[in-house]
Amino acid sequence: MTKALFVVSECAPLVKTGGLADVAGALPGALAQHGVAVRVLLPGYRTVMGQIGKAKTAARYDDLFGGPAKLLACRVVGLDLLILDAPHLYDRDGAIYGDATGADWPDNAERFAALCKVAAMIAADGADGWTPDIVHGHDWQAGLTPEYMHALGVTTPFVFTIHNIAFHGNADASKLGILGLDPARFTSEHFEFWGQISALKAGLAGAAKINTVSQTYAEELLTPEFGIGMDGILRARQADLSGIVNGIDLDAWNPATDTNITPYKSATGKSANKKALRQTFGLSPAAGPLCVLVSRLTEQKGIDLLLDALPALLTRGGQLALLGSGDPKLEIALLEAAEHHQNLAVKIGYDEALSHLMMAGGDVIVVPSRFEPCGLTQLYGLRYGALPLVALTGGLADTVINASPAALARGVATGVQFFPVTAQALANAFVRITDLFHDSKTWKSLQSNAMKQPVGWETSAAAYQDIYRSVIGTRP
Repeated sequence: MTKALFVVSECAPLVKTGGLADVAGALPGALAQHGVAVRVLLPGYRTVMGQIGKAKTAARYDDLFGGPAKLLACRVVGLDLLILDAPHLYDRDGAIYGDATGADWPDNAERFAALCKVAAMIAADGADGWTPDIVHGHDWQAGLTPEYMHALGVTTPFVFTIHNIAFHGNADASKLGILGLDPARFTSEHFEFWGQISALKAGLAGAAKINTVSQTYAEELLTPEFGIGMDGILRARQADLSGIVNGIDLDAWNPATDTNITPYKSATGKSANKKALRQTFGLSPAAGPLCVLVSRLTEQKGIDLLLDALPALLTRGGQLALLGSGDPKLEIALLEAAEHHQNLAVKIGYDEALSHLMMAGGDVIVVPSRFEPCGLTQLYGLRYGALPLVALTGGLADTVINASPAALARGVATGVQFFPVTAQALANAFVRITDLFHDSKTWKSLQSNAMKQPVGWETSAAAYQDIYRSVIGTRP
C-alpha cells in the first residue's frame, strides 16, 4: 500500500471555493481502489474546525509563524484528515483566502507556508504513526513544500498538480527570513520570480513530476498566452509534465439517486426537474432550450462574452438560469439584463442543492471560459444529460465531443464547442444548440451519448498511480 500525503488549501465537503476542493475530496477514495492510502493535510479554518468533532493530537508546534499550533488527526466524511489547527492563521471572519471585502489576507504567504512547513515535517518524521511515501501538493498554496523538505534533508518524492496557473502565490522578497527560506536558493532556478518569492514556481521547480488537469491545458501552459509567466520553466520541464483529466464523484452526482432532485435514469426523466427549475427561477415555459450556467462570475469564465451573446439565445425562445458570484460589475450587469429579459433569471451566490437541480432540469450547461484547466460543470452536465456548450480550450476541449457533421454521423457527439472564444462565436453556438434542440431525434441521441460518458475517477486515479510508481520506483 502506497501512502500519499495530499497538501491542499480546501477539500470538499468541508470547505470549498472551487474545483480544487472537489478533486481533493473525491480523488483519495478513487486512489484507495488502486492501493494508495491518502491522508489530506488541510488548514484548520473556522468552518473546518466546526465539522471535525473529536480528533487526536498528532503533533504540537510552539511557534508556527507567530503562534502555537497543533496537528489533529481524524476521519471525517470518509476522508483521513490531518488538520493544522493554528487559530492565529486560520480562525477568522471572512473567506478562506481573504476578508469580507474580497481582499486577500495580507499574511497569506505565512498562512500557506505554515501548511507547507508542516507537510515537510510530516514527510520527515511522520504523524500519528504514519509516514508518507509521496507528498502530493496542489496549487500554489502547497508550492513551498519542496523548499522546506530540502531544508530538512527529506528525499520523499514531491508531485505537484496545477489546477489553475493564474494564481502564483507571490510574496515580497523581504519575507524570506519570516518564511524561513534559504536566501541562497532565492534564484530563478528555484523560487525567485521577477524579484519576488513565488510559491507556485517553488512547486514547479521542486517537483519530481508535474501534472495539470487536462492534456490540452498541459499543452497550452507551454505558451506565453496560457503559461502566465511560468511557460519557461514548464518548457524546461516538459518531459516531467503531463495532463490528467479530473473526474467527478459518481455517488454525489448520480441522477438516479440524487436527493436534491426528482431522480431519473434516462433523459426522459428530466422533465419534472425542468419544471421545478423554472419555478425556482421564476421562468415561464418556453419553446427553446433551458440553458443553465453555474460559475464564478469573472472575465476568465467568459461572463462578459455571455452578456454580449445572450440575445442570440433569448430571441430564439431560449432561456438562461444563472447561479454564481464574483466580479461586482458583472453581477450588476447580469441582474440589470435579467430585469429586461423575461427569459433570463439570475441568482447571485452559491447553492449546492440548487446546482444539482440546475443540471437535472437544464437542457444545456453553458461554459464559455477563456481558459479552463479542466472544468467540472461540463462533467456534471454530461452525467445529468444537460448538454455542454463550451469554449474550445483546456479540459473543455478534452471532455466534450463537438456536434460536428462527422460526429453526428458517427453517433458520438455530446455537446457543442465554439472557437475562437469571442462573443460572436458564442452567439453562433447558441444558434447551433437551439437548432439541435428542435431536432428531437438528434437531441435525444446527444443526451443519451452524454449520459454514457465515463466521467468518474477510475481512469484518472490509475494515471496518478502510474505517476506515483514512476517517482518512488515501487508498486503499491
